[in-house]
Amino acid sequence: MLLRFIYSFLMKLSWYGLHLIALFNPKIKLFVSGRKKTFAELEAKLPSDSKSIWMHVASLGEFEQGLPILEQLRSTYPEHKIVLTFFSPSGYEVKKNTPSADVVVYLPMDTLSNTKRFLDRINPELAIFIKYEIWPNYLYRLKQRNIPTLLVSGRFSKKQIYFKPFGGFMRNSLKAFSHFFVQDQGSKKALESIGFNNNIVSGDTRFDRVSEILKQDNHLDFMSKFKGDKFCVVTGSTWPEDEEILINFINNTQHPIKFVIAPHQIKQAHIDNITATITKKTICYTQLGNEDLSKYDVLIIDTIGLLTKIYSYADVAYVGGGFATGLHNTLEPAVFGVPVIIGQNFKGFKEAEELVAKKGILPIQNRENFNDLMNNFLANPASVAKTGEINSGYINNNLGATALVMDHIKQIL
Repeated sequence: MLLRFIYSFLMKLSWYGLHLIALFNPKIKLFVSGRKKTFAELEAKLPSDSKSIWMHVASLGEFEQGLPILEQLRSTYPEHKIVLTFFSPSGYEVKKNTPSADVVVYLPMDTLSNTKRFLDRINPELAIFIKYEIWPNYLYRLKQRNIPTLLVSGRFSKKQIYFKPFGGFMRNSLKAFSHFFVQDQGSKKALESIGFNNNIVSGDTRFDRVSEILKQDNHLDFMSKFKGDKFCVVTGSTWPEDEEILINFINNTQHPIKFVIAPHQIKQAHIDNITATITKKTICYTQLGNEDLSKYDVLIIDTIGLLTKIYSYADVAYVGGGFATGLHNTLEPAVFGVPVIIGQNFKGFKEAEELVAKKGILPIQNRENFNDLMNNFLANPASVAKTGEINSGYINNNLGATALVMDHIKQIL
């Protein structure tokens, strides 16, 4: 109990500290101001007599993992209200209006008073946490109330605090989970080494999520006009380090290739800088009008929400972040059965590591590597198809996590 008191005190202290940081940091300001609205949002949008299911995610990536389950829950349990909470502004601010939940709010800080007030208000019949989200006081309250609690798409390794001699407090928090759905055998063995046998290797729900992309209408009229019958390279979520490599190739290649650049940062100054450094004929998405797009070599996507569909037009995809803050989503282009090129820093991204080993994802270290890969693909069309098939096959072989989770939920709800 002493450790819980100390932990709760530190949570309160950090909350006050975040108020000070928020004066200077826009992201932390959203973190703080958004949480001040949580309980008002719940009062306004969640009737007090509602039956609810609660899912918590950290940010955008975890939301994508939880989305297949959210959609199944809505269709299977229409009488329940779905409450979705986010930890990070980068997830909440993008998905706060998602139709996949009835109420979307920031998760209040993990203090004993907040957790009681929150659970009293939503009164969930089921709680689902995605991947890494372990909040001791929320889990403590859930266990007290005997609410079934699942961890989905979890990953565990002996490096984590739960497996350390000094990790007892966090290790005890895991006792609140009635079942663990983990991504791999390593996670299963790690949990079993500390006595948690209530787990199953279900895989990653993101595979189910991206497979749904193939079933949607991915047609974009402007992309059809832009690509025509030319070889098309789609580069997504790029950072300046990626763009330097890409633009060098764009400016120097003699092949009649179409390039799409969808930068991670779409502020006008950055878009202007990209445009200024490209010597080929270039147009931005926000400039599209009645132009003949077939005459342009490069299309810059200076908006959000289109990249997933644009990947369907790729012959080769490049995913950014591998030279910067962290690799972005490689499964979205891979599901279309195309080769994927990334930067060299991909360790810790399970699907990237596995597809690099299978040679469906190809890492580069510099512009020379990229140039060599592209020239090889252009000279050997069969290698493009063969590499792409590795990626689509890998995704097909990893489907089914959502069905396993839903089968379990149907036994307890």
